[in-house]
Amino acid sequence: MLKIEHTNNSYILQPQDCAMKITHNWFRVEYWRQKEAIITSKQGRAPAWFIEYQENQIGVLKHYWRGGLIGRVLSDQYLFVGLTHTRVYKEFKLLTELKTLNLPVPAPIAAYVETHFGIYRADILTEAISGAKSLCEVLRQRVADNVELQAIGRTIAEFHNNGVYHDDLNINNVLFDKQGVVHLIDFDKGDIREQETTWQQANIDRLERSFKKEASKWPAFFFEKRHWQTLHNAYKAHLNS
Repeated sequence: MLKIEHTNNSYILQPQDCAMKITHNWFRVEYWRQKEAIITSKQGRAPAWFIEYQENQIGVLKHYWRGGLIGRVLSDQYLFVGLTHTRVYKEFKLLTELKTLNLPVPAPIAAYVETHFGIYRADILTEAISGAKSLCEVLRQRVADNVELQAIGRTIAEFHNNGVYHDDLNINNVLFDKQGVVHLIDFDKGDIREQETTWQQANIDRLERSFKKEASKWPAFFFEKRHWQTLHNAYKAHLNS
């Protein structure tokens, strides 16, 4: 399913059917800056760089960073006990499986693992979703209408019906493309598992909490309890349907 190129201290992962020649330079922001190929970026704890890797083809390059207290000491270093145990391998493999299921996720382009003295650092490159705007960005500007809310509920149900667990389902990881199609992003620590009410409900609870969390951060945020009910009703109606 994956094509893996291995040198002394690095791995490059690609989908099996990918014909592009990708080198380690693809995972260096400075490389794209020198080529004047950086379109924009989203800064924060885990920056994302939007690059034009081929003519009119935009990708999103992200480095893996640790969070929490340990992130203050080991910001991007992880214990290496084999490629298949790395976070990037698991996420990249999962994305290829989700694309095979025709679920609305970013297409995986390539991933990179570099090892030194028993630790690794990693990067992932995925296709940018055309005209993407997160649900959080939408709600900071206007109310989401019923069609949009129902589409979110149906989409999450579709993932759950396929056994897809999202470890960080929040409104920043729910995107609308320019046609209004709902996508989910950021599948780090996600997986495909047996359907079970416990983890499905935990996903939904996490999403609901994220509305409240973001509402407390912004002076304008257009979301009310009735909007959540519309989304949740659509989710329940399509779960296991």
